Amino acid sequence: MGASQTIEIEGKRLKLTNLEKILYPAAGFTKGQVIDYYARIAPVLVPQLRDRPLTLKRYPEGVDREFFFEKNATQYRPEWVKTAPIWSEGNRRSVNYLLADDLATLIWIANLASIELHPSLSLARTIETPTVIAFDLDPGPPASVVECCQVACWLREFFERFGLHSFPKTSGSKGLQIYVPMNTPTTYTATKPFAHALARLLEDEHRELVVSDMNKQRRVNKVFVDWSQNDQHKTTIAVYSLRARSQPTVSTPVTWEEVEHALQRRDASLLVFEAPQVLERVAKKGDLFAPVLTLKQTLPKLPGIEPARLAAGDSGVELRAQAPATSRKSSRKPAGSVRKKKARKV
Repeated sequence: MGASQTIEIEGKRLKLTNLEKILYPAAGFTKGQVIDYYARIAPVLVPQLRDRPLTLKRYPEGVDREFFFEKNATQYRPEWVKTAPIWSEGNRRSVNYLLADDLATLIWIANLASIELHPSLSLARTIETPTVIAFDLDPGPPASVVECCQVACWLREFFERFGLHSFPKTSGSKGLQIYVPMNTPTTYTATKPFAHALARLLEDEHRELVVSDMNKQRRVNKVFVDWSQNDQHKTTIAVYSLRARSQPTVSTPVTWEEVEHALQRRDASLLVFEAPQVLERVAKKGDLFAPVLTLKQTLPKLPGIEPARLAAGDSGVELRAQAPATSRKSSRKPAGSVRKKKARKV
């Protein structure tokens, strides 16, 4: 692959630049390889991004150098790149978010050295309606993704008792994430307090391993169940997105059997996947996250609990009384500055 190329995708011309630039120094993984990965994974990635406001995390000089987040789409984008104006209370103006609705746009984004892709949990046209509930399981060292697997199994247990399906994926970094598809009318004022209440419930029942607040001192050797991502103004790493680690790891959908196997073997390496492996997995297993786009589910109806009460913080006792509690006993034993910079030419 040369230093630059001009290509045509679905009738759209696009110039790719600096293809030989190494973005992952430890792996020798180039910008051209980043673009190639996103081109190959596009058939399963683009549907997951389509119509979702997208925040880019750009690494113009590589993953070991400074990065910056980009929410407002650059004015120097091709005319065929779609955007969506979303009102920002903090900025008191609309932000023009990119929409990666097709292959050409995804490749253009990758050419900006946008290694990580962070979409909204909502569609742009219904920004106040989340399509999923997301739980980010973040291990505090020396805990690892193995401990996250145990907490994930407890979460799955809870949802199964309500007849809900949940889908795990690696974060591509240290932890594990659980998505519960909704795809039915709801609001963040319902999903966020519900997720918070469930995180507190897990903490109450498994204090040896689970913490539900962001206090880093409390997270040593425990798993932080981050419920706060369920917010209109937050984004979460996209499934199939590369991560800016030393190696080109990917946020990868996995089966519950793989989660259980990693927990049983106590082997964190079983849930680490790099770009070539992910392409092989998709070719073999298909898109394990496809149901997240279409499966329709609703939040459990908890008698006497209103969103306002949940938001007020009095949900713990009520939730424990009304909902089937997760078991305190388990067959498995738990294991012991972003600096904003101006965009550079890349």
